[in-house]
Amino acid sequence: MNISWIDWVIAAATILVCFLPALFLARRSATSTTEFFASGRSVPWWLAGLSMVATTFSSDTPNWVTEQVRRYGVAGNWQWWAFVLTGLATVFFFARLWRRSGVMTDLEFYEHRYSGRSASMVRGFRAIYLGLFFNCFIMGTVTLAACKIANILFGMPAWQTILVTGVLNVAFAAHSGLWGVLVIDMIQFFIKMTAVFAAAWFSLVEVGRRLGGDASGFLGLKLLVGKLSTLQVVQGVGNAQPVMSPSDGSGQPILDMLPNFGMSELALMIFILPIGISWWANWYPGAEPGGGSYIAQRMLASKSEKDALGGTLFFNIAHYVLRPWPWIITALCSIIVYPDLASIQSAFPNADASLIGHDSAFPAMLKFLPVGFVGLMIGGLLAANSSTILTHLNWGSSYLIHDFYRRFIRKDASETHYVNAGRVATIFLYVFAALLSLGMTSAQQAFQVLLSIGAGTGLLYIARWFWWRVSAWCEIVAMAASLITAVAVPQLMPGVGFATVTIVQVGITTVAWLLTAFIGPTTDRATLISFVQKVKPAGPGWTDIRAAAGISDGEVAQENRIGAAFTGWIAGCIVIWSSLFAIGNFLYAPGDPSRWPAAWMLLGVFVVSGLVLLRVTKQLWADSTASQARADARAAG
Repeated sequence: MNISWIDWVIAAATILVCFLPALFLARRSATSTTEFFASGRSVPWWLAGLSMVATTFSSDTPNWVTEQVRRYGVAGNWQWWAFVLTGLATVFFFARLWRRSGVMTDLEFYEHRYSGRSASMVRGFRAIYLGLFFNCFIMGTVTLAACKIANILFGMPAWQTILVTGVLNVAFAAHSGLWGVLVIDMIQFFIKMTAVFAAAWFSLVEVGRRLGGDASGFLGLKLLVGKLSTLQVVQGVGNAQPVMSPSDGSGQPILDMLPNFGMSELALMIFILPIGISWWANWYPGAEPGGGSYIAQRMLASKSEKDALGGTLFFNIAHYVLRPWPWIITALCSIIVYPDLASIQSAFPNADASLIGHDSAFPAMLKFLPVGFVGLMIGGLLAANSSTILTHLNWGSSYLIHDFYRRFIRKDASETHYVNAGRVATIFLYVFAALLSLGMTSAQQAFQVLLSIGAGTGLLYIARWFWWRVSAWCEIVAMAASLITAVAVPQLMPGVGFATVTIVQVGITTVAWLLTAFIGPTTDRATLISFVQKVKPAGPGWTDIRAAAGISDGEVAQENRIGAAFTGWIAGCIVIWSSLFAIGNFLYAPGDPSRWPAAWMLLGVFVVSGLVLLRVTKQLWADSTASQARADARAAG
């Protein structure tokens, strides 16, 4: 791409606007590990929510969405749309429990919920497993995407991209702590959204020019829908190069938001598995059953239960409703402009052929941005990379320092020592992640590896809040089973699709930890009583423990409002899906008038479910405020 001096000025200004405010927060973050890793537990709901959504909008996200659309059609996005169920469950069932627990990290939770050496062992192992290996694998996928984007746009080799982004990210993550990450995330969210809307608009302008001879975004949208409504993916599953053909019912229509259930393998992978199993059975960062990782970090940093609930709700609405369609529209435009991988390689002959894939189509579409918007997009893509990397560096170092180093190696050092250790860990984490990125090939490959490693553990992370028999040994067995089956099942079932392998993994892992719950060692009763007194979890699985703890069923009902929470969960899911698909149908309608009735009907569903969601949320917010007042009164008394 030819980049003007104006674009470089805008890109530099964008970076300065994002990062300069964080410099002023360094002194505050350096005072203690609570400030460095949890922002002093004083984060308001809107900042927590913006940070969550900015973190999950990484440089690999639009690339991954583009690959799904090009290989499986728009319906391929059900692989992540299904996690609406997980996200809204965290909002209404778990956000207040996490904040009530009072821990600094979700790993510290283990020694509050479980007892003995097994609890310490789980905390220490997961600190390394998640904080180092799992966390760095995620950062590796983000870094891989940055390398692909920089290679397409600037012809930069991977090592240069890693060096540039690494210096910027590591310096700020080590310097400013979570406060800096939160402020950077807030600013970057608005820059990134502006950039991706610009990418979608100018992609439509290019499509209008190619299909209609008129460089108009509105005409481009109409012509795009008209053209793609006649095409389908007929070889999307397991093929590096899907084949587009006229729609005849034998393939997956590109624009359809639901899969063609006649294509059993495709429907199983992109819809049935995610909506039926993955959302509750698989552990995936940002969409953990029961909450966890950096989502739990933001909830734990919130200043109240109300803020934890509100921030997580805002995150899910912004994550699933505001962001997807600019990416999807750009991906659809890429099918017209670059119908195959050879056309991408031809348009960018100096790009590294080993980095070219369907996920390269998104950065390839950025060549049509005019002067000024190129600079904004450069800043936006760097912001997308930084918001995710910064969070994972802070989150990962909190595990390594607070949950491993401080807990097991150096227990009596000063707060300054631990903050400095966190800064050193930040540097080490990025170096390790950068090395991992050099061995990866695509965002889809990484996505499936992450799902595979966590397959079958999700139900346990939900059950531990509702059933006293879930123990630290259940977690150990579940982690071991998911790791072993991730390697063994594909070897024992060669040629079987990813969806089938995942289902087998989930079954084996779930049975393994359930058997452990019934026949394995149980948690010390005193620990269970202490947990119930502090968190007040709901459900019949705690009946005997609640009685021993002196907690009445009425108090638990008042603290949790399970009926209202269930109503909010269902209403929230309907709000997100109805608004998501209403937007899609309104976008399709100019080029396909048959979409108008569905668009208006979905808008009506959104309004009704939105009123229910608003009413339930207000009730739970009021309950959370009252619960906080009672807790403060008990502490004062």
